[in-house]
Amino acid sequence: MGGLLEARDVSLHFSGITALAGVSVAIAEGETLAVIGPNGSGKTSLFNCITGVYRPTAGSIAFGGESLLGLSPDAVTRRGVARTFQNLRLFLNMRVLDNLLLGRHIHFRKNFLHALLRLRREEIRHRRRCEEIIELLNLEPYRKARVADCPFGVQKKIELGRALATEPRLLLLDEPVSGLTVEEKDEVSYWIHEIRGRFGITILLVEHDLRVASRLASRMVALDHGVKIAEGTPDDVQRHPDVIRAYLGE
Repeated sequence: MGGLLEARDVSLHFSGITALAGVSVAIAEGETLAVIGPNGSGKTSLFNCITGVYRPTAGSIAFGGESLLGLSPDAVTRRGVARTFQNLRLFLNMRVLDNLLLGRHIHFRKNFLHALLRLRREEIRHRRRCEEIIELLNLEPYRKARVADCPFGVQKKIELGRALATEPRLLLLDEPVSGLTVEEKDEVSYWIHEIRGRFGITILLVEHDLRVASRLASRMVALDHGVKIAEGTPDDVQRHPDVIRAYLGE
């Protein structure tokens, strides 16, 4: 196993409940990998371990050859790992542009005097990056709107844009098309393809919609009750008898 991200034998326990049991996953630079499984299978728990929300009970997680264990979510982001959430975590009363600018916080100068002297230049640089993302995701009609006033499908793209604003090497997408119409799912799938092509970002996604997951990912990992039950191409994983049982029962 090897790659940009390597999770080895990751286990996670909560008061006697096993969320993950020895899960190993690796993703190569430039790859798109989908993690699938029924509700409660451990998909989001795996994301939370990678991003520093949870610390695994056992196992290791390395990014670019360096351990992520013990790092705060903010420190993980600074290493080049960004994520979106199934339940959107946007600042609803702020403008779309301002939400994207918040994603730039890790790139602001740390020295106050230096930042003060270069304030205008820094602001222009960060705004330019956010405007590029707004153009890419076709958010121009909403750039000055409050997030709360935007349709749900647009809010999904705003959160994707804020993650992109951090300039990640690895982008974790947690249910990126959940709650969307068929047309909106196709649109978001298109933007994910564009992001991968334009920025060369490695993508790890959790997705219930197997049609979307198969379209986006070259490889799949299936979890059930915290255990990895299959790994391979989308076709092979979806035909795997353990995957069929996990989704459909005996």
